[in-house]
Amino acid sequence: MTVETFAPQAKPAPVDESLVADPKSRTEFNKLQKRLRREVGRAIADFNMIEDGDKIMVCLSGGKDSYTMLDILLSLQISAPIKFEIVAVNLDQKQPGFPEDVLPKYLTERGIPHYILEKDTYSIVKELTPEGKTYCAVCSRLRRGSLYGFAQEIGATKVALGHHRNDIMATLFLNLFHGGKLKAMPPKLLSDDGKNILIRPLAYCDEKDIIEYARCKAFPIIPCNLCGSQENLQRAMINDMLRDWDKKHPGRLESIFTAIGNVAPSQLADRELFDFVNLKADTTPATPQAADSNRLDVVNLMLS
Repeated sequence: MTVETFAPQAKPAPVDESLVADPKSRTEFNKLQKRLRREVGRAIADFNMIEDGDKIMVCLSGGKDSYTMLDILLSLQISAPIKFEIVAVNLDQKQPGFPEDVLPKYLTERGIPHYILEKDTYSIVKELTPEGKTYCAVCSRLRRGSLYGFAQEIGATKVALGHHRNDIMATLFLNLFHGGKLKAMPPKLLSDDGKNILIRPLAYCDEKDIIEYARCKAFPIIPCNLCGSQENLQRAMINDMLRDWDKKHPGRLESIFTAIGNVAPSQLADRELFDFVNLKADTTPATPQAADSNRLDVVNLMLS
């Protein structure tokens, strides 16, 4: 079932004044908000994520990341030099205990156009996942299929996902350690079927900033009981490793993330990415003039 709701005017969530009551807290929050707006704006500009006339389908899970993404995009929409629509979409996967009223209430109060999709992917995930395996792969595949198909139904030109900088780095190491691949999550991606453009506006944002922003905004967070109830998730282990590095080695995560966007194909070993087979040296003899210009004169500085 699809529930469609359109309110007259969308607006960002207000700040919880009790959390930023003193002047110092208010100042720190203002800096945090400006930083997130700046990083999201920079990512949008660097990867041409949003264009004039776009209809952005924001995938809202009820977690801190998607709430923050939606709120920052609404804030930027007000001051942006271009016009674009924002519509929030939540997929109710019929997990036991999921509070169905939370998101519709929040979105309606904020005046945010939204859809609630109801699809029992939970039962399918439980059925298809082998005993002892984690649900994430099957769950995410079913969720993506449902959301991407719906994006086409409503004429969305872009699908916004809430992955942040730490998610991108964690994916890099998951693929490196467990997949034998050197890949992460691109900030902008064409879906496999070629029908959807996926964007990640939080690509430059630090998870620590998102956690603090969500706290100050007092978003009604909905935990994922399906994934969170499982132990030994590889992604959780990777995230713990990254947090430990961040504490012990300041600047390491910034360097890792910079490396994701600073690739030297000739210094790796992917034969499809770089033509190693036909690599040839320039054996043309140097002209006398060139030879003279490249000559290294050795001067004897020893005293006689």
